[in-house]
Amino acid sequence: MKSGSGATLGATGDADEIKRFNALAATWWNPSGPMWPLHLMNEFRVQVILDLLHAQGLIDRHLPQPLQGKQVLDIGCGGGILSESLARLGARVTGVDLAERNIRIAQQHAAQSGLDIDYRVQDVTRLQENFDLVFNMEVVEHVGDLPAFMQACQARLKPGGTTIVSTINRTPLSYLFAILGAEYVLKLLPKGTHQWRKFVTPRELETLLNAGGVDCFWRTGIRVNPWRRSFALQKSMAVSYMLAGRKQA
Repeated sequence: MKSGSGATLGATGDADEIKRFNALAATWWNPSGPMWPLHLMNEFRVQVILDLLHAQGLIDRHLPQPLQGKQVLDIGCGGGILSESLARLGARVTGVDLAERNIRIAQQHAAQSGLDIDYRVQDVTRLQENFDLVFNMEVVEHVGDLPAFMQACQARLKPGGTTIVSTINRTPLSYLFAILGAEYVLKLLPKGTHQWRKFVTPRELETLLNAGGVDCFWRTGIRVNPWRRSFALQKSMAVSYMLAGRKQA
């Protein structure tokens, strides 16, 4: 089935979301454009990811390419901002997205950067390979069928593999800061980027992870300072947060 934008709408896709991200595709690699918060967030979260994996004994983050040999899946990869960072760290990256224009932009930029990344216009439910690391970064709040999506994501994780999810909680504070503040007042994101009703609470997300045989072992909130354009970890998960889980062997 096709969405109005021409992107392939998979089993867990949302046609309106795909259309919105197709329209934004050309702006992905403009660090001064509407995607600038993602570029800054990506720099921050890559360091968080390396610290976490190092603390778990899964990598040596002090090596030049600490992810060397790791098979990595970047779900909802967009224009490839995270995928490229992971590939530069040595990972063998597969990036999937349902917005065709996003994938074309990602492929072009990777080729220009000399990076070998396997980009696909594909729903995660149709993947067959298994991966050491599965990333869901700012994706779960955009899908159409969250339980089916999460089940498919966990199915792609190797036994003992690690998944990391970053998203937005469904609270009054998240409506105030992530929608009214970020989209309408400070204009950090294009209007309509998020729908509050589709935000996911940590408890809901952990339940879905557990249903897929994944045990959550790490949780943190993320604090955003829009004036300093900075990010930091914090205890409160009332707005943005990250979870990490390991699939049972």
